[in-house]
Amino acid sequence: MMRLLLLPWALLALVAGGVAGIPPHEDAARVARYVVHQCDWGALATLSAREPLRGRPFANVFSLSDGPPGPRGSGVPYLYLTALEVSVQDLQVDANASLTVSLAQTPYCKKKSYDPQNPLCAHIIFSGTVDKVNDTEAVFAKLALFSRHPEMASWPRDHNWFFAKFNITNIWVLDYFGGLKTVTPQEYYNVTP
Repeated sequence: MMRLLLLPWALLALVAGGVAGIPPHEDAARVARYVVHQCDWGALATLSAREPLRGRPFANVFSLSDGPPGPRGSGVPYLYLTALEVSVQDLQVDANASLTVSLAQTPYCKKKSYDPQNPLCAHIIFSGTVDKVNDTEAVFAKLALFSRHPEMASWPRDHNWFFAKFNITNIWVLDYFGGLKTVTPQEYYNVTP
């Protein structure tokens, strides 16, 4: 039944412009918000807390969501995590991490024949910390994640899943030739996507 409820959200996303509505590259904060909302997963990099990699970078793919499908999201990357996961064990030692999301996972870059490494196939790099959300914020995090990743609702309860968010401290946008653009968290959250 949940999947039937998602269809109107997906339809709304297509009607609202889907991936074709990327903002102009001169508006880096809007591009960042747009890319995050279009992406369903990202690469999260931590510093390994386990031997033999202790202290070295370790990247892993995680499902994420900044809100239900539709014209705009919150901008906050939410995650559904368990302490059984290796990267979460790293985060328990050092919550600092980076998160990369890219339009390469959407139809946009394929339609334009952009290689994932081509800057025109926009990607966003965040640095910050990953923290468990409080009970109030967990209500929205659950809606955001389960609306895009419905199978999460059936994952084993004995894994003690919890909702977390990526607290953004730095943002870099690569969406055009000429190098990275820096966006402040304030610019990112204040812009209308």
